[in-house]
Amino acid sequence: MTESEFGNHYYIVKTTSKHERTVADNIREAIENEMTDVVVTAVIVPDDIKGYVFVESPEEHARIEELVESIAHATVVLKSETSMEEIKHFLVPKPAVAGIEEGTIVELIAGPFKGEKAVVKCVDHTKEEITVELYESIVPIPITVRGDNVRVIDKDRG
Repeated sequence: MTESEFGNHYYIVKTTSKHERTVADNIREAIENEMTDVVVTAVIVPDDIKGYVFVESPEEHARIEELVESIAHATVVLKSETSMEEIKHFLVPKPAVAGIEEGTIVELIAGPFKGEKAVVKCVDHTKEEITVELYESIVPIPITVRGDNVRVIDKDRG
């Protein structure tokens, strides 16, 4: 049995794909509206794992299964528990520029150039900004944007 120093267990709940946030919100709502007496201390929705949420609770496995049965888009609680050691890396946010390097082809997803494709010319990891040049621009003008304002299209160097 895996327990934290507070006596909590860590469970993995399988969800309908793309409904992880909905499941977490439904669990919170069920607890706040006293629709269940199951105690949940935390729900984690990691961006890296689709179709799963982590639930921290002092309750036993059967009680979490009971909760999941009443939550829309939650399908099952996995049989084995997990530990804080296995999930703590999901608690640290990744830098917005992680995985972006010079030559990467990106699409701007915010700002005045939204929808434009560009090639990355410089990455500033400390400010989490990148400098890009638009593909279809006649004159190459460097534009600096936040790393979370782009979507990586191709990691091959252009």
